[in-house]
Amino acid sequence: MPGENLSRDEAQERAALLSVDGYDVSLDLRSAVGEAPGGADEQRTFRSVTTIRFRCAEPGAAGFADLIAPSVTAVSLNGKDLDPGEVFDGTRVLLEDLAVENELVVDAQCAYSRTGEGLHRFVDPEDGEVYLYTQYEPADARRVFANFEQPDLKAPFRFEVRAPEGWTVWSNGVGEKHDGVWRFAETKPISTYITCVVAGPYHYVTDTYTRTLDDGTTLEIPLGAMCRKGLARHFDADDVFLITKQGLDFFHDHFDYPYPFGKYDQAFVPEYNLGAMENPGLVTFTEEFVFRGKVTQASYERRANVILHEMAHMWFGDLVTMAWWDDLWLKESFADFMGSFSLVEATRFTSGWITFANNRKAWAYRADQLPSTHPITADIRDLQDAKLNFDGITYAKGASVLKQLVAYVGREAFLEGARRYFKRNAYGNTRLTDLLSVLEETSGRDMASWARSWLQTAGVNSLTPQVLLGEDGRIAELSVLQEAAGPAHQPAPPTGIHELRPHRVAVGLYRTEGGALVRYARAEVDVHGPRTVVGELAGAGAPELVLVNDDDLTYCKIRFDDTSLETLKDRLGDITDPLARALCWSALWNLTRDALLPARDFVDLVLRFAGRESDIGVLQMLHTWADSALTHYAAPAWRETGGRLLSEGALRELRQAEPGSQHQLTWARFFAAVASQEADLRLLRGLLDGTDKIDGLDVDQELRWAFLRPLAAHGAADESVLAAELARDDTASGKRHQVRCLASRPSAAVKAQAWAQVVESDTLSNALVEATIAGFVQPSQRELLAPYAEKYFAAIGRVWAERSIQIGMHVVRGLFPALQDSPGTLEATDAWLAAHEDAPPALRRLVLEARDDLARVLRGQACDAAAAG
Repeated sequence: MPGENLSRDEAQERAALLSVDGYDVSLDLRSAVGEAPGGADEQRTFRSVTTIRFRCAEPGAAGFADLIAPSVTAVSLNGKDLDPGEVFDGTRVLLEDLAVENELVVDAQCAYSRTGEGLHRFVDPEDGEVYLYTQYEPADARRVFANFEQPDLKAPFRFEVRAPEGWTVWSNGVGEKHDGVWRFAETKPISTYITCVVAGPYHYVTDTYTRTLDDGTTLEIPLGAMCRKGLARHFDADDVFLITKQGLDFFHDHFDYPYPFGKYDQAFVPEYNLGAMENPGLVTFTEEFVFRGKVTQASYERRANVILHEMAHMWFGDLVTMAWWDDLWLKESFADFMGSFSLVEATRFTSGWITFANNRKAWAYRADQLPSTHPITADIRDLQDAKLNFDGITYAKGASVLKQLVAYVGREAFLEGARRYFKRNAYGNTRLTDLLSVLEETSGRDMASWARSWLQTAGVNSLTPQVLLGEDGRIAELSVLQEAAGPAHQPAPPTGIHELRPHRVAVGLYRTEGGALVRYARAEVDVHGPRTVVGELAGAGAPELVLVNDDDLTYCKIRFDDTSLETLKDRLGDITDPLARALCWSALWNLTRDALLPARDFVDLVLRFAGRESDIGVLQMLHTWADSALTHYAAPAWRETGGRLLSEGALRELRQAEPGSQHQLTWARFFAAVASQEADLRLLRGLLDGTDKIDGLDVDQELRWAFLRPLAAHGAADESVLAAELARDDTASGKRHQVRCLASRPSAAVKAQAWAQVVESDTLSNALVEATIAGFVQPSQRELLAPYAEKYFAAIGRVWAERSIQIGMHVVRGLFPALQDSPGTLEATDAWLAAHEDAPPALRRLVLEARDDLARVLRGQACDAAAAG
């Protein structure tokens, strides 16, 4: 039996056989409150009744509907009652002898979720209120109602919901309550995975977006935004609405297709597994975007980017949907690109491309060098493959390639292609060729060859400048060298991993002027093959720094010639352009990960130049990278010295930062993250109890937890201290922080308890599983964690088989013994892989990725040790 999985072949066969006319879904959620019928330990369920009207191209054929439920009460097909025990196996409903036109009715008891998949039920510890929301991508709508769970069987949906008294219910369409039942307007034809229900005593704020269309008519879109009541005092709905309206203006200006889904609600929900989800008319977000304390502008920028990313999906993904998950990029890459594009052009966050270059691309570069790398148009065999392909390649590399495409075909040709794509394929499903055909029309370019190079191959190229100076000291010839290096230790490289691609790049020359490093010459060139001469720069004065891919037009790893690298080591902070500086930082981090720059040298660069970084998002990324360089890539013998240097440097910058500034807040968080010396811990305690102060630093509740984490991890905050802090912050967020801190404590008994809670039990919710794992894994506790390496390999097969895929991913990724960074752990990983060749491919992929990271770490440590002399 296939279990919960669904293969691409099965989906294609079913799509050829069936077409769906509509769904009526009735949910009774009154069981969400009060005691569970069988006591606290019994699975809590709700009634779900689904009517599906569909046609069959081959009368007499058999098929199946999808449903994951504890039990089915009744099934009828075309008025004939079927025996649930015979036709339902726990994941599928067998349908035999189908007619041309069919009506299926399934009455089931479905389970509330604690894992963020399906219908998630959350009890707020602050006031005992219950909140529900659904999350389905890629295939969890079948946990809530019977359906045909694949993106190309679109249909209109009508929902009705019975809910506890005093609750409000939302769905994709506009809803009204009559006689105790919430009934929602029928949707346009959409896929199952973007249907949605949100229910509970949410705090709800409204607004309206108004626009006059080209034909003179007025478009009015009701706007709503909601969060839990306990977060209402922190909820800045006005800013959410501002970004929403700016985004709607941008997409209406550029897409020439009015927003097609009526209202636009945005729900910020608890214990969410994702950043957000593009359900048409009812977008869901993690409530981490409701800021409980002071945050930097980078946090507001990220929230705005996510709002716009999800809005782009209303067209790329919801209106026009990929036929199967192979073409997931048709929605995610476009939404990732359009999120930054609209952010920069329509909102106050005009430096969004810097964040894209420094943050999003770092995610892509890492993913594209793993053994699991894949083309942007991936080979997705089944749903487990699909779940793991929401990765840095599908999102960030795809978006980077689209940025390159805009440079290749031109902005207007790209946007006109999008406009034609929407109009031709509205409410339908598409494949790669559908998009390429309209782009060929609008640009006149050969899109097939571009797609072969960029979409259908894997791996990242590196571009290195080669500068030859003449006798006069000027440039005689400047060329760009291109290399393609695939992941190390890869048994079966993906197609095209060693391909040299065409790149449209800008090459910038920098020299000292007035004490700053500034660009004095720039040339755009099409790079082809292993060596491309940039003729336009011949005769220019000798540069101190050559920046290939200046302005970040293409997707590549930037390398430096020897002169440029020495300039950066001495003068990185003197680069005046923030995007150029961010590109250099990103390139230096890639050199560190590739074992070409010692980790201690990267840490030294951060200590000397990060304090001069103006872009707060770049600064936060530098802190993350520096911490990672010390934890993973530095030679073990240097870790203590490096840790002391980082904590001293962080404290120095914290004390020098402008009082009350976002830079001060960022350095305070970084100081807490690297604090390990007794003096550091004393200062953190003093800042918590008020005996120490730093001018302008407001130690709010979120910062208090950030200070408590290192204290707990180093044994300086016990259970009573953490209990007292929870009493001070007895909220859902406070509980997550406390759980993380409790698991951080340096005790064998604590680690054993945390391991048991996550690996041996399934009682914790998804959010508390994440928090426990984050606390369990502490870089300062390598010896304490050593016994769990063997336990990990013994447990992961069972965990993957017994737990939901979301929890399985948390455990397999989060508990891999990465801190046992020795050849022995590498050998143990290889032994597990050799002994489990028949393990589920998705599980093997996660272990292979962790293995590759560990091998990279060991190479980096060897590079760093060699630098010690």
